Order: sequence, then structure tokens, then C-alpha cells
Amino acid sequence: SPQDGSPAAKAGIEAGDVITAVNGTAIKDSRDLARTIATLPPGSSVKLDVFHKGATKTLTLALGELPNERQAKGNGSADEGKGQPNDGTPRLGLGLAPAGDVQGAGQKGVVVTEVDPQGPAAQRGIQTGDVILNVGGKAVANVGDVRSELAQAKSSGKRSVLLQVRTAEATRFVAVPLA
Repeated sequence: SPQDGSPAAKAGIEAGDVITAVNGTAIKDSRDLARTIATLPPGSSVKLDVFHKGATKTLTLALGELPNERQAKGNGSADEGKGQPNDGTPRLGLGLAPAGDVQGAGQKGVVVTEVDPQGPAAQRGIQTGDVILNVGGKAVANVGDVRSELAQAKSSGKRSVLLQVRTAEATRFVAVPLA
């Protein structure tokens, strides 16, 4: 179902509709949809092919910004710039959102919505659509949890942090250096 006031709701998407393509590219599942949309900048125009009540229609809408996008930027999202954040929290080069806010991501963990290709997480193979389940052995449910665990790892002198990441293929552990 669309979130109230979201671009999808304003465009007329309803619960039960099936999004079959984005900008003409077929979408195979909700994870594929999340990955595809996450690669597009907020404010950009997107065409969705939607199967709605037995008929196919094409809707054009402008992408909005995730409600927690502003929070996620503090954790080193790609468009934050190259400097360290003021609070000294290590940067992984990721934009994040709680899994419960991204359809198809499940309820546990934090979804990667954006990856800085030059960041330490990208260099370890973390991709848009992956779900970070825990950081340094502690379960995470939101951006604040991730930021807190990164700061704690850095303050205890660790040079890297272990992330448990669920991808489309499997769940794996990834050691990411703390910048």
C-alpha cells in the first residue's frame, strides 16, 4: 500500500496494484523495485507501468525523499560530501532506512538505499537493497542504531566493524574498515 501523501499515493497507486516496470525496465519483485528506485535521485521523474484492477496503465510521478533520508545522510550517504560528519561517527558511504519502511525488505534490520561507489562499504561488495541485520554483533533497527554502533566501535579503538548483511542470495558477514 502507498504511504499517505507519498508520490505513489498522489499518482493514484492503490493497495493491490502491481508495478511491472520502471522507465520501461521490467521489475521482477519488490526487492528489484526498491533497488531500481533507490538508484534514482529524489525529485526525478519516473514512469511506472502498473497493473491496476485488471488493466495496465502507465503513471508518471516525481520521486520523493524517504522520511528518514535526512537522518541517513548523517551516516555517510553518497551525496553528503567527502568530509567527516561533525560528530566524528565513522562513514561507511551508505544511505539507510529501517527495513520496515521499505516494502519487501522484511521487518528486521536497516536497508541500504544508497551506496557511495568510493566508500568503504561499496569496496566490500555492499549494494543497494542489501539489509544490514547487525553491526558489531548488535542487532540494528534504525539509522540511529547503526550510527551508535559505529561510534562505539571507533571509540573502543577498532579499525573495522563486522556487519551481518542479508543479500538477495544469502546472509553473510562483511568486515568494513572504519574511515
